[in-house]
Amino acid sequence: MRGKHNPQSTMLAFVNLDERVPPDHPLRIIKQVADDVLSRMSDDFDKMYSRIGRASVPPERLLKSLLLISLYSIRSERAFCQELDYNLLYRWFLDMDLMEPSFDATVFTKNRRRLLRHKVGRTLFEEVAYEADRRGLMSDEHFSVDGTLIEAAASIKSFRRRDDDDDTNGAVQTEDFRGEKLSNETHQSTTDPEARLMRKGKGKEAKLVFMAHALMDNRHGLVSDFRLTEANGMAERDAALDMLIQIPGSRRLTIGADRGYDSRDFVAECRDLNVTPHVAQKKRWSAIDGRTTWHESYRASQKVRKRVESIFGWMKTVGGFRRSRYRGVERTGLYGELVANAYNLVRMSRLIAEEEAKAPVVA
Repeated sequence: MRGKHNPQSTMLAFVNLDERVPPDHPLRIIKQVADDVLSRMSDDFDKMYSRIGRASVPPERLLKSLLLISLYSIRSERAFCQELDYNLLYRWFLDMDLMEPSFDATVFTKNRRRLLRHKVGRTLFEEVAYEADRRGLMSDEHFSVDGTLIEAAASIKSFRRRDDDDDTNGAVQTEDFRGEKLSNETHQSTTDPEARLMRKGKGKEAKLVFMAHALMDNRHGLVSDFRLTEANGMAERDAALDMLIQIPGSRRLTIGADRGYDSRDFVAECRDLNVTPHVAQKKRWSAIDGRTTWHESYRASQKVRKRVESIFGWMKTVGGFRRSRYRGVERTGLYGELVANAYNLVRMSRLIAEEEAKAPVVA
């Protein structure tokens, strides 16, 4: 029997958003973990706001909104606020009812400085990593490290000589750079002075970029630590050592890495930190010798370390971190930490679901 179309919309309805979300939806586990982590940060949030005045949008809601932007590849905060008006899944994830109006995109802009001042992005990342470790999902002995270039929100045309007088009132200049040697020592971007000109390899196009660094645990491929720094020739090795120092405990660790980390200084400092450098060997003048490469664990680390590329791949494609939406190392670093958090939560949701599926059913 054909159903009848009823053009009359419902005047009054009682809708339970939780019933509209499928029981096996991956956001359920992500929401559970995110809520647990954010509840532990409640005291930190109290210090961020005054006890008097008009109530703000809850910081938990802002952070979960930024996670949704990364999880669903939403192009901007303004676009997210528009979708929040009608997307029931987003409202359920943010604990909003149907009658509650969406907030304005300027809320993100006004609160970003507060998030940076109190290092909320870093605290959230550490809490999510702690939650993964508490559930036994993260290795505490075997790691891999790598770096990648993140395009800055600045055009190559903004790369001007530092001693040039700007007489264009901010207008875009279109002069030809052909024949002029561009160098970070003599030039600087007028749009984002913290961005640096760098190329990925020989024959590649030079771009204004930052450098992102990820420390991956070798057990399940989770991001154990994340950094964003200025792009230069020493940034990868310096950031790797900084992340290794932050690992608690005095046990011996292993660190897998590509040939870019094969330098005598880096290998020596790793050994001083009680870290075995499982670094890919250069064809000539390698700092890695037979006392490291003979072991089976070296070959295992070299095989697993390539998984770190999937982290950067997800962050750049799904998370939208191929090019920064903000200016400066600090703001771009906050953005990167939130995208890395989103990656960890997606990975954790799959691992937790697998564990729950294997668990015996209690009658």
